[in-house]
Amino acid sequence: MFVAPDPGRVRLRLSARAVLGIGLAVAAAELAGLSLSASITGGLAALLALFTVGDPTVRRQAVTTALLPAVGLPALALATMLHGLPLLRDTAWLAVVFLGVYARRWGPRAHALGIFAFMMFFTTQFLHAVPAQLPELYGAVALALVACSAVRFGAWCIERRTPPPAAPAPLPGRGLARPTTRQAFQATLACGVALAVGQLLSQERWYWAVGTAWWIFVNTASRGETLVRGFRRVVGTVTGIAAGLLIAVPLDGAPGPTAALVAVCVFGIFYTAAPSYSWMMFFVTVMAGLLYGLLGVLHPGLLLLRFEETAVGALGAVIGVALVLPVTTHAATDAWIRRAVRCVHECTTAATRRLAGDTEADPAPLAAELELLLGRVRMSLAPLVHPLSPLRARKARARQVIALLDDCAREVRGLATVAADPDASHDARLAAACWRVEAAVHALESPDRATASAGTGHAAVPRAAAEGRVALPAQRQHPTADAALTHLHGLERALAELAAPLGTSPRAPLVSA
Repeated sequence: MFVAPDPGRVRLRLSARAVLGIGLAVAAAELAGLSLSASITGGLAALLALFTVGDPTVRRQAVTTALLPAVGLPALALATMLHGLPLLRDTAWLAVVFLGVYARRWGPRAHALGIFAFMMFFTTQFLHAVPAQLPELYGAVALALVACSAVRFGAWCIERRTPPPAAPAPLPGRGLARPTTRQAFQATLACGVALAVGQLLSQERWYWAVGTAWWIFVNTASRGETLVRGFRRVVGTVTGIAAGLLIAVPLDGAPGPTAALVAVCVFGIFYTAAPSYSWMMFFVTVMAGLLYGLLGVLHPGLLLLRFEETAVGALGAVIGVALVLPVTTHAATDAWIRRAVRCVHECTTAATRRLAGDTEADPAPLAAELELLLGRVRMSLAPLVHPLSPLRARKARARQVIALLDDCAREVRGLATVAADPDASHDARLAAACWRVEAAVHALESPDRATASAGTGHAAVPRAAAEGRVALPAQRQHPTADAALTHLHGLERALAELAAPLGTSPRAPLVSA
């Protein structure tokens, strides 16, 4: 939380903007004379709009935000209409779960819309809303989206100067092999188990178990990732409950201090979401306790029930990923590492073309894509490098893979920078070094392919020259070209060292058991 890098203080600014946007949304609801329940609904709607909408351009973000009511308002209506019909309500919510997860196959917009629909259904359970409250709930959501949009797209549009990175494309597949389809079935089973067991614990607060199971499946792709996320959620909830006993219970819903602490929690949720899921859940749990205090229902037993329902939801997630079309950690890790290695290859190829004088070739976007892929690799390897993992040998290999891929990313960034310099073009030493990097990538992907490639040579660089056995024609020394060579040699070294922890069989998992 405290040492995670924040280039350009983007997380800090986004967190401050979230406090401003959500505060304005709640203030608008209060000034409109809406009830406390409606104000809370508006605040949660603004939080979700600012937290979940992550399209790559400002225009697309604005369109997605404008579309949120199209799914959120029907979900509110459905949940309130079925408030007194538990069986139909539960069935409808599980249908929302399935459709919300299944929709992720269509990208970040569908992902955000699915989350918003689910959370609007959740909000009605949290507030025990009934049909008579629908008009003011609708008004609160509308006011909240207008208020937070005015801040996000008008007063403080951070994304115009610092565009958000595009999320990497999900892993491919068809039918039940598609990750989003698998997760739709897994999440539905997990939420169904959480719903049934949660209602055995409490007929009033069972929805916390369903919410826990749902959120554990957000941004996970394998059984191991889901288990680690569930563990971190429980840890964050336990620590948040402890803080709630010390902070929220003594406050007993005092409006001024509670509002100030809710603002602190909102800031903490946004600031810690990327580096630490446990810290984010700590702030979510403290905020939930503070909101219960405002509603006048907070007591220590309620916080204990919150923990129990969270544990039930985590158990439901474990059952879901274990029983329904499980995706092993090895399979997901192998796929993401292969994509990262291919991206290194593509970036090096683009740099080679640029250094050869092709002005259309640009390795910079590929270098940015590599950073995103490495984020997914780290997430996928999280189960293996977790402190509680008993598999010491695999933990060591996983850490070595992460370190070497980080080295690759650093060298690729440097290469992309120097490749843009026209003075570094047409240097045979650079072409030879790029070819060796390409051969190292082929060796990781398939030894047979690398051997065949080496046997046929390279169109631009003779095989002997590329292997360094003969001297290339004398070149005019240039500092930029020398810098590019340094990055290429570093990249070649890192790729060669990756062969040990990854292995070179094209069919075996790259991080082997």
